[in-house]
Amino acid sequence: MPNSVIKLPGLVDVHVHLREPGATQKEDFETGTRAAVAGGYTQVLDMPNNTPPTTTPKDLENKIELSKNRIWCDLGFNFGATAESIQYFKTINKKVFGLKVYMGKTTGPLLIDKEKEQDIIFASWPGPLPIMVHATGGDIKTAIRLANKYKKRLHICHVTGDQIKFIKKAKQQGVKITCEVTPHHLFLNENDLIKLGTLGFMKPPLESANSQQLLWENLDVIDMVATDHAPHTIEEKKDKADPKFGVPGLETALPLMLNAVFQKKLSMAKLIDMMATRPRKVFKLPAEKNTYVIVDTQKVFQIGTLKLQTKCGWTPFANQQGRGQIQQVVIRGKTVYKNGNFASSAQGILLKPQL
Repeated sequence: MPNSVIKLPGLVDVHVHLREPGATQKEDFETGTRAAVAGGYTQVLDMPNNTPPTTTPKDLENKIELSKNRIWCDLGFNFGATAESIQYFKTINKKVFGLKVYMGKTTGPLLIDKEKEQDIIFASWPGPLPIMVHATGGDIKTAIRLANKYKKRLHICHVTGDQIKFIKKAKQQGVKITCEVTPHHLFLNENDLIKLGTLGFMKPPLESANSQQLLWENLDVIDMVATDHAPHTIEEKKDKADPKFGVPGLETALPLMLNAVFQKKLSMAKLIDMMATRPRKVFKLPAEKNTYVIVDTQKVFQIGTLKLQTKCGWTPFANQQGRGQIQQVVIRGKTVYKNGNFASSAQGILLKPQL
C-alpha cells in the first residue's frame, strides 16, 4: 500500500436526516445510506423530525420496516421528545441511541420551548444514552442546568462558537456533556452567504468568521464531527418565499477534514477520534469487525466535481478543496463500495445500542 493510501476505521455520523418517511423527494433510506458509504461512513443515526415524527413506538417500528433490506451502511434511530412521547421512553430507550429535544425552532414538527415541559422530559428520560439537544441562545444554559439537576448525559448538537465557553465550563464542573460540530460551521461562515444565498440557510445559521475560528481553536472541547446531513431539493432551497433550512454533508465531510489535516488544523489521530472512535463510544454503538475505509490522501480535487449519491444532488461546498479519494469501503469483511462502484446488494444492518 503506497504511503499516501491509508486505512481508516468506518466513520460514524450520529446526526443525519434521511427524510423517510414524509419527504422522500429529498432523500430516502437507500440514497442516504449510499451517500454515507460514498463518504466513508459505515454507521449513521437518523433523526426523528419526519412527517410523522418519530415520537411513538409505532412510528419507530414503521421506520425500521421501511429501512429493511434497503440500507447500504449500518443504521440506528434517535427518538423525538414531546410532552406526549414521555409515556414511551421506557419502552423504546433500548431500541434507540438518543433522545432528541428541539429546544430551538428547526425544520419539522418538533419543538419543546416551554421550560416546564423541558424539565419533565429531562427527568423522565431513563438513559443511559444521551439527551441530544438543538439549543440556541440561552437554551444551552437551560439544557446544562437540567442535565446536571437530573444527572443525565447531555449532547449538544451542531455547536456554535458562542456555546463553547458554556460547554467547557460544564465539563470542568463534571457535567456529563458532549458536543458535535458540523463541517458547514467549520468550513463556511456568514461571508459565504454572498455566493450561496439561500443554499447556505441552515439552523443554527452560519456564523461570523470570528465565531468560526473559535470552533477551530477549541477542538479539544469538541467531541465529534456530525454532518447534520439535511438534504432538500434545489427547488426547495431556492424558493424565495419559503427557503428550506439545512444542507447535505455525508459525502463531503471526510474530504474537507482530510484537507484540514494536511493544512495542520488538526492531527490525523484527532480526525479518527472525532469521526469514528468518540461517537461510537458516546452513543454505545456496536463495534464493526473487519470494517474499514481505504483512502488515497494524495488525491486533491474541487468538491463541486464530485458525483454525489445524495438524492438532492448539490453541495454548499462546491468551490472548496477536498482531499482523499475513497478507494474501498468494507463492512464486516464485504466490499460494499470500490472505486466509485457499489456492490450488487446492500449490506447494512439495523443497529441496537450496546448497553
